[in-house]
Amino acid sequence: MDDRAWLSAWGKAARDDTGRCVAWNPLYQHLDDAMAVAEKLIQSWVSPQIIARISSELPDGIAGVRVLTSWLAGVHDVGKVSPAFSVQVNDLAGYMDRYGLDYKPALASDPKRREVGHAIIGHLAVRDWMVDDLGFARRKSMAAQLASVVGSHHGVPPERAQLSLARDRADLAGTGVWHRLRWFLLDRATDRIGGREVLARYRNVRLSLPSQALLTAIVIIADWIASNDELFPLRPVEALSREPEKPDDDRTRERLEYGWSSLALPAQWSAQPIPDDRDQLFQDRFGYPDASLNPIQRAAVNAAVAQGEPGMLVIEAPMGSGKTEAALLAAEALAGRSGADGVFIALPTQATTDAMFSRVRRWLDRLPGSSDGRAVSLRLAHGKAHLNDEFAGMVHRGRYGCVGDDEAAIVHAWFSGRKKSVLAAFVVGTIDQVLFAGLKSRHLMLRHLALAGKVVIIDEVHAYDVYMSQYLHRVLHWLGAYRVPVVLLSATLPPDRRSELLQAYDTGRGRETPGALADGYPQVSGTGLQSVVLPLPEPASSVQLDRIGDDLDMLTEYLSRHLSEGGCAVVIRNTVTRVQETAEHLSATFGVDAVTINHARFLACDRAEKDRDLLRRFGSPLGECERPDIHIVVASQVVEQSLDIDFDLMVTDLAPADLVLQRLGRLHRHRRARPTPVRQPRCALVGVLDWNTGPVVAVPESRKVYGEYPLLRAAAILHGRDTLSVPHDIAPLVHAAYGHTPVGPKSWQPKLAVAERIAADRAQQRRRAAGDFLLGESDAADDLCGWVRAGVGDVDDDSPQGLAQVRDGEESLEVLIVQRDVDGGLLVPDWVRHGGAQLPLDGPVPYRLARVVAACSLRLPYALSHSGVIDDVIRELEASRFTSFDKTPQLTGQLVLVLDQHRQAKLNDYRLTYDLRRGLVHDRI
Repeated sequence: MDDRAWLSAWGKAARDDTGRCVAWNPLYQHLDDAMAVAEKLIQSWVSPQIIARISSELPDGIAGVRVLTSWLAGVHDVGKVSPAFSVQVNDLAGYMDRYGLDYKPALASDPKRREVGHAIIGHLAVRDWMVDDLGFARRKSMAAQLASVVGSHHGVPPERAQLSLARDRADLAGTGVWHRLRWFLLDRATDRIGGREVLARYRNVRLSLPSQALLTAIVIIADWIASNDELFPLRPVEALSREPEKPDDDRTRERLEYGWSSLALPAQWSAQPIPDDRDQLFQDRFGYPDASLNPIQRAAVNAAVAQGEPGMLVIEAPMGSGKTEAALLAAEALAGRSGADGVFIALPTQATTDAMFSRVRRWLDRLPGSSDGRAVSLRLAHGKAHLNDEFAGMVHRGRYGCVGDDEAAIVHAWFSGRKKSVLAAFVVGTIDQVLFAGLKSRHLMLRHLALAGKVVIIDEVHAYDVYMSQYLHRVLHWLGAYRVPVVLLSATLPPDRRSELLQAYDTGRGRETPGALADGYPQVSGTGLQSVVLPLPEPASSVQLDRIGDDLDMLTEYLSRHLSEGGCAVVIRNTVTRVQETAEHLSATFGVDAVTINHARFLACDRAEKDRDLLRRFGSPLGECERPDIHIVVASQVVEQSLDIDFDLMVTDLAPADLVLQRLGRLHRHRRARPTPVRQPRCALVGVLDWNTGPVVAVPESRKVYGEYPLLRAAAILHGRDTLSVPHDIAPLVHAAYGHTPVGPKSWQPKLAVAERIAADRAQQRRRAAGDFLLGESDAADDLCGWVRAGVGDVDDDSPQGLAQVRDGEESLEVLIVQRDVDGGLLVPDWVRHGGAQLPLDGPVPYRLARVVAACSLRLPYALSHSGVIDDVIRELEASRFTSFDKTPQLTGQLVLVLDQHRQAKLNDYRLTYDLRRGLVHDRI
């Protein structure tokens, strides 16, 4: 064939506003660029932990990783040499026809063309070439596996039906010159890695699914970088009129040097060996002069150092015992052994994630960074990250200074966006970002790459229900297969739950979990470790347990009596409506200024300020605490997890036993002087219709949230107890709560048995429901074909599809709040920053106002979000669509609720009122 023919294929084209092709890169240049970028990624960006995982399956180890990633990047777009792809740009048709690459223009409108994408054609070309020219087996071979990597490089692995269609439609794939040109490009890429004999050495190699997923992710990133025309500029289309240029290695090197230096990815983190002086390490990392590790922290670090190979570490200890510090120090030790170049810290909610981000940032200030002293990358990963002022400030500045004005970490622009943010070295994110790695979705392999190179820390691991746990177990299975070190943290973890988590991880490693695990609390356990049970701290804190009726007057009298000399109390309710009703009643007695309300039905910006206010007034005495003399916080479960706040007195609705104990972690959390009546820790249980009848019945609102069985069992476990010893009673009570031994009075047993059967049936239904989009296990197939079959498409933690899958649809409908002015225009809500500012109706919303409006997000109550009404509610909200929002990236596609000047709106037969103290209130019209 004419050796110029293959130069005519094109790889990437840019168009002007009229759709005319104005710039392009021939395919050979794009493939050369991608190949060079892949080599650079392996050399200086991909985690050593990932390289070690892939190299363990190759006869030539790390050298083989370099060879395969370079070759795959060099052939990933070979399927673009096809009529199905080339027909898209008419401007290039005549040019390609000049070299015999003809096709029928009618293919552009062929309904099957989109099903035969260039990734599908590339898959077949790679497999056929390796089989026909190199003698690889056609099925269950390295040829099929590498072909599936090429076929998956747009984030969705091929389906068998797509491959069959491509074979049947030769007019779309192209024969003759098209076929020979694809072979030519495959030969060329092979020559560039050393020739056919280099690929032939892998003829009998079989790659695991985890290795295929990682290779695919690296190829995707190489493709994305090489496709960025700011880094790898396009050539003017006028070059088509001249004689085609031959590939030029010098030019490719120049393009790589320019593109890579312009990209300026942050350095890899390299963990330093853990010194023998653990106390000095603790002081250095967290800035506590003369401090020393407590027993649980010391045991965790020692266990991480002693763990012979990457595995799971489980740290169970009371609330406020420094588990976060223990996990971060353990992560350093684990990373040093495994080659991990970062840490992913996952928490239950956005609020707890924001609080953790600040702590991790301070840790990074003191953490030895990259080997060359450059900054490492840091990211806050959740749907409202851009509303976090600390993170937004880092984005704006591009970096932040630490001690000595050296850069510790940087928020790099390349890691922006939902698919790339988790690829940063250090990530603080919601648990959704981890659970999505178990959800069949587009670009899933990037999520796997993001986790596979790090140490993964999951906080509050007890907080995830039956449904979410199916995804968590599957992700732990894959993390085990990737040999990722994992640290799990919990204050209240049932023994069976611990066994399930360890077993999920061990199945990925292909190992059996020991049948009997040590009992005791607190403890540090893990794969390949002897469990270490530690003595409980002395003296124990004895919490007086009271029971009062579910009557607001009785609650008022109880609080008045115990706060007679002052003090700070918290009343925790299980629903927002109960929070609002309780706060309204208490305000009449104690005064509006003495009662604070906190729940999830405030604007996101208002919630963030309320959380900061809680920390400011009720946080650690070591900080700048502005604790009032007397105050009552009425809150929902938002105060239950991860917020370091401390109260003198607690009242809580009856909840599952482990959550009651978790709430007690906010009672007398710190050492401080307290008024005499509340010097003894005291908690009152409420939310029961009548404590004097048996079995007791929780109020309907609580049963709707948690179900009857866990509430009834909690009441049975606590029956007859007037005191709790914390933390000594934590383990026995949690074990009893999740065990199967009868608890409570004999007369309660029939009702407990019925409730248990109903709960078990519900749990089984939820397990089955979770399986619809659950990723298969790591050994479920030989190659990536069909890996995410019947998936949910693109997801993130703003995506209804994604959250509905990993959280069992528990997230309610979210809207943006704006106000209507007297002339029918739109305003920023009058009580927030830039309140009352005019919003355009047609043109884009200015950035500073768009950011404020994006922070005015609000979740609607269940009454307006459940399956019976949600379609009607969405239709009604979509009637208020604004051209200006659709033209603004931060606001496009969002549902908008417009309030009037009185902060009210009507929606689906409800009157909604946004009260600045109480949050969103809904009343049926």
